[in-house]
Amino acid sequence: MTPDEFRKHAHELVEWMAGYMENVENYPVKSSVVPGEIFRKIPDNPPAHSEPFNSLMKDFNEIIMPGISHWQNPNFFAYFPANTSPPSILSEMLIATLGSQCMIWETSPAAAELEEKMMIWLRKMIGLPSGFEGAIQDTASTATLAALLTAREKASNFLINNEGAEHAGTLKVYCSDQTHSSVEKAVKICGIGRENLVKISVKEDFSMDPEKLKEAIINDKKRRHIPCCVVATIGTTGTTAVDPLRAIGEICRENDIWLHVDAAMAGTALILPEFQWMLDGREYIDSFVFNPHKWMFTNFDCTAYFVKDAGALIKTFEVLPEYLKTRTRGKVNDYRDWGVPLGRRFRGLKLWSVIRSYGTEGLRDKIRYHIRIAGQLSKMISKETDFEILAPVIVSLVCFRYIPAGYNEDQINALNEKLNHQLNDSGKLYLSHTVLNGKYTLRMVTAQTNVTLEHVEKAWELIKKTARSLHS
Repeated sequence: MTPDEFRKHAHELVEWMAGYMENVENYPVKSSVVPGEIFRKIPDNPPAHSEPFNSLMKDFNEIIMPGISHWQNPNFFAYFPANTSPPSILSEMLIATLGSQCMIWETSPAAAELEEKMMIWLRKMIGLPSGFEGAIQDTASTATLAALLTAREKASNFLINNEGAEHAGTLKVYCSDQTHSSVEKAVKICGIGRENLVKISVKEDFSMDPEKLKEAIINDKKRRHIPCCVVATIGTTGTTAVDPLRAIGEICRENDIWLHVDAAMAGTALILPEFQWMLDGREYIDSFVFNPHKWMFTNFDCTAYFVKDAGALIKTFEVLPEYLKTRTRGKVNDYRDWGVPLGRRFRGLKLWSVIRSYGTEGLRDKIRYHIRIAGQLSKMISKETDFEILAPVIVSLVCFRYIPAGYNEDQINALNEKLNHQLNDSGKLYLSHTVLNGKYTLRMVTAQTNVTLEHVEKAWELIKKTARSLHS
């Protein structure tokens, strides 16, 4: 592709992108294709000769787009937000154009120093203590793995890194039974083992019960097991429950256990002074993660990972082959030593673009609005006698179900599952579900970048109408 051809197609793409953002609400929120449908439309063999870019775009529109679920549609209420925004998209274009490999300071000094400054900005915005340092990871799953690996090495005095796990003893990790599955995946990957993940029961509000945590730790110590790490959650995936950080932190401090805090989604709400209560007990935290790529309008991937002891993190991951030795080592942050990957993208540029474009007050306004919408939705649901809310509404998630008279629990569960599928198949909105105390629960997240109260009101009317038509 020549420079002139690139210019031509790039301008065409920008027009397509702008048009998509303007009209995304008109697309079916959830794709209606069946498994294998897209696969069968793609040729079995690659082309032997070059094809024009227009041909690619034709197939993109005709083959790929029908198989896309539109996360940026303001009627997307499922799972969690995966927000983007115009300034984030524009900076991603710059990142792709530069093609920088940001593994160490020497390979991209501006990327390393901008990342360092962005982590300071975020630390101040969410209210972490000044001693914390951070790096941008790809996902919260990767950050949680980094936390557990560091906790593992601290608990074993770096024995496992050096000699393997044979003589390290049985390490234990604790989390609530509402904690994200990434913790279970991380204990498998890091060699601690799924059987050594202790899931602590929760209180009525679905937050971890500190007394049950304390009992589990005492019992494990009696068996000469080694409590290694506790994972507390600010905003669980199912209900956005907030674990009592101070009570958990005091237990960790008393027993010399690493405390990792997963605030992947709800952590963005910490930029609001009125939500700083979620971080009460911050002095006990050893590592902390939240995702700007969920609720801070910075497109995937961009995870902010903070640690109190950066030295322990670096000692866990650093390997120094001859080809990576530099004259600046020790004077700068070489972020390849701050996590699993060697290769790193220039993610800090997206954060810089978003924070500067919105400003901290602009970000707070949007987050407050999303939370206010959830509160309004909660009130709308509470007014209906044949619906019920199943979990406290803390930030931008409402958990509820349809409960018509004359149905037993199994029938109500089946009815709500049918309701969920029928709503999603309509293409007019997208909900996801969880199960709370045996109850099939609909989850509605009001945090998509451009969602408005009007979108939610319209969705709620469709939910009621569809539910009652199933019942009748």
